[in-house]
Amino acid sequence: MSEVPVLVGRREEIAALTRAVEDLGAGRGTVLEVAGDPGIGKTALLNLLARLAVARGATVLRARARARAGAGARSGEVKPYQVFRDAWQRSEPSMTAPHSPAAEAGPPWDTAADHELVRALLEGCARRDGGRGSVLVLDDVHHADPASAHLLEALAEECAAHPLVLAFGLRPRQTPPALLAALDDASHTGRLVRVEPAPLDAAAIASLAGRGPVEELVTGSSGNPRALRVLLAAGHDPGQWPARSDAAAGPLLRAAAPVLAELEALPGDCAEVLAAAAVLGEPFRPGDAAHVAGYPGDRTAAALGTLAAADLIRSDGPAGTLVFRHPVLGHLLHHRMNPGLRHEAHHRALGLLDARGAASAARARHAEHVLPAAADPARVSRVLADGAAEVLAREPATAARWLRLTLEYSPTARTNTDTGTAAGVGVGARARLALDCCRALTAAGRPQEARALAHELLRTPGVLPGRLRTEALAVCVGIERLLGRYEEADATARTVVDALARPLSAPLPIETAGLVFDYGLLHALRGTAGEVRGLAHEAARAVAGADEARADEAGADEDGADEDGRTALGVLAAFCDSYVGDFTRAAPEVARCARLVDSRPDTVAGRAPEVLALLGCAELFVERFADARRHLSRGLATAGGGAHKHIAVNQLLGLSILDQWAGRLDTAQRHAREAERLAGEIGAPDAAGLAIALRSSALLWAAPRRRTPEAVELAEAGLRATVPGTGWWAGSALGLLAVARLMGGDPAACLRTLLEGGGEDLVLLQPPSRPSLFALMTTAAAQCGDLAAAARAAHAADAAAARLGRPAFQQAQADRAGAALALAQGDPARAATLSLDAARAFKALRMPVLRAWTLIAATPALAATHGPAAALGPLDEALEAARQCGALRLCEDGARARAALTATSTTASCPPGPLAALSVREREVAELAAAGLSSRQVAERLVLSTRTIDTHLGNAYRKLGVSSRVALTRLFGPPPGGPGGPVA
Repeated sequence: MSEVPVLVGRREEIAALTRAVEDLGAGRGTVLEVAGDPGIGKTALLNLLARLAVARGATVLRARARARAGAGARSGEVKPYQVFRDAWQRSEPSMTAPHSPAAEAGPPWDTAADHELVRALLEGCARRDGGRGSVLVLDDVHHADPASAHLLEALAEECAAHPLVLAFGLRPRQTPPALLAALDDASHTGRLVRVEPAPLDAAAIASLAGRGPVEELVTGSSGNPRALRVLLAAGHDPGQWPARSDAAAGPLLRAAAPVLAELEALPGDCAEVLAAAAVLGEPFRPGDAAHVAGYPGDRTAAALGTLAAADLIRSDGPAGTLVFRHPVLGHLLHHRMNPGLRHEAHHRALGLLDARGAASAARARHAEHVLPAAADPARVSRVLADGAAEVLAREPATAARWLRLTLEYSPTARTNTDTGTAAGVGVGARARLALDCCRALTAAGRPQEARALAHELLRTPGVLPGRLRTEALAVCVGIERLLGRYEEADATARTVVDALARPLSAPLPIETAGLVFDYGLLHALRGTAGEVRGLAHEAARAVAGADEARADEAGADEDGADEDGRTALGVLAAFCDSYVGDFTRAAPEVARCARLVDSRPDTVAGRAPEVLALLGCAELFVERFADARRHLSRGLATAGGGAHKHIAVNQLLGLSILDQWAGRLDTAQRHAREAERLAGEIGAPDAAGLAIALRSSALLWAAPRRRTPEAVELAEAGLRATVPGTGWWAGSALGLLAVARLMGGDPAACLRTLLEGGGEDLVLLQPPSRPSLFALMTTAAAQCGDLAAAARAAHAADAAAARLGRPAFQQAQADRAGAALALAQGDPARAATLSLDAARAFKALRMPVLRAWTLIAATPALAATHGPAAALGPLDEALEAARQCGALRLCEDGARARAALTATSTTASCPPGPLAALSVREREVAELAAAGLSSRQVAERLVLSTRTIDTHLGNAYRKLGVSSRVALTRLFGPPPGGPGGPVA
């Protein structure tokens, strides 16, 4: 059989069609029902079936049922059995099928009973197909005449015993109940194969779209292929279409042709009422549709009944309302309306909602169509401005469109010299509208447009008096930051910050507070939060004092916007404290800010993504991990739709770190990939580099040991992508590369990497990361045989944890460092105690990867202190934790350690004497060398470098007073199973 054509996202459906054609080749018949909503892809599947059948050599007969009068019928007489008559006239025979005059004779449609027609059809197909089988394809059988429906039921009963595939497509909502019942019975008894195409998933839509906002296309199309084609042809932008009217006419008309054909067949009243519904938007009330259409209630009800029968509208909305069968249908109707009629319909709808006292956002959706020809543009503009304020947080693109219209049709106020009255919008009010528009454009992911508008305001003399200019500068700082233009953002902010009297005092104007927040956020993203720590605290105190003063003067509670500003600055100050490692001050403030943020809606004065990102990162530092995940996830949700990509990148990076610690390695890689993609879109190499390094870290644990070099190369690429400096991106990427190099068996390279972070003191790296990196340095130095460097690093780890207040995670890292040093110094008992303390801390923190790694590394110390049998318990715990989180690398390492313990427990204890002088690692290396393994093989077994193995081996030779491996073998005895046997 020839290669099966590909329909994206339809693997299971294609498999069902293929089986039917293959059965046909074996002489077996099938009844195939392809059922689903309009546009879901039924016809495409039936077309594919026909192609598969022709390729097999079968004869294909096909037709589409004609709509009956009253259901959107097209011209043309519909006779009994019409769809079967049409199919008999349209056959697609195989190139090898025989043709004869007898084959052209049709069944006696006008005189025979159904059972006679079934026999005639089966015999006629047999004459036509020459023994290769036939496929009868009938589309849109929900429109079939009653006689055709009855014949379909009768033919379906006989197909299995004949080489005939009977395939038909239908819309269940428009199919007569009797036919549906008969088909359901056939399906339940196995006489019918039902194929119900599912909505396309995100991967399939991404494959078909090839570009654009996939999430918006998934939501906008609901996975319906026809709706997706219409959206793509319209240049789908949720904030622009169908409100705009510049979609390419040709592609849109072709994509929407099947829907337009349905609409053009509607009676006049139905078309008018449906257009009124499109103006209202869904869900709509029948009475409102009557008002906008200008029809009486009974006339509208009759039209709605016809539309419901044609499945153009449905009662799937809230009680008493109707919706379109698919939202795209309403958009298409609105897009195709006569502009003059559309304006008049929106005018009626606006009047209706005005009288009802509807929300500004609901009225604004009509006001934008009324404004260009409004008799009172000032009133309509106010509706748009108020509506924009309502939707800014959730629909920024819509808010930006409404505000641009308001600015365009609202002239600056001028005084009439004759009457002395002013008309238009005041300078200050117009400037504020423009600033709101800048914020909306920025939130909608269009910062370049926002920047142009903001700079136009700043260039215009006299437009921005006093505090409005500060507010405009704050907006510019935020825009430049989002564009990654950090130097420009810093310079803009300093025009105000450098002129502030320090320390800041109440009352601090809200515009100044906003600029300070943007300035602090800029430094947080640059990795220089310590530089603005003092300013952030001053601003938070000054805003709090100003809020109290205003509340006392007004005798009322503080305004919500003021509270949001105070919360934002409080979060900024807490983040700065946590970033520099002042956990004593940061922890209570982070908890207080978390309570405030949790009590506020997502808007937080439009600062939700930034505030939640800062709070989540601060919580990550001070070890409030569950809260950090919750706030980072919430912030990521509010930063959707193309807005705040710089913030979203950092939220994704934070989530990836939390995922790795929690053992969700697949999710960690997914978040890191998404962060890498966003970072590439906004041109942020630091963030992209850290995202790559996080991918390498998740791969290091999740992949088997043989893929360790791949993880190391990925980590190296991540560090190269970052810009060297003090930022947390480069510092974190550096630490992740050091881990990868250590796990790759190269502790010397690990040490060199860590020293790039500011020498042995790691002065270039942020304080919260130092205990873990000092622990890493301790292990690497010990493996290199530099016990002095290992001791310095272990002491530095403990001191760094102490400066942070010894929170659980940081203390566990210090304990890991102490354990590595103790083991290297020949004190396995202390190493075992510290390792178990660290493992217990990681278990309490729900960090299975670090817990498993710690316990596996502690196995030699536990075995030396308590015996091999006692070490098996903690090791098995580590293996179970590694298995549960899919850490294949740790599963392999744990299995090797377990095999070594088992081998040791079955081997006689080594005699006392010179062997007691060896460290645990030296003894481990010497035992493997005595077993006959080369230095390279020992290095691979212990995941160390060959140079490190030779160093340990040299130390063992010196302490034991031997000079060859043969002498080592005499001391240790032959390995079980001979050289290279199970000694590991």
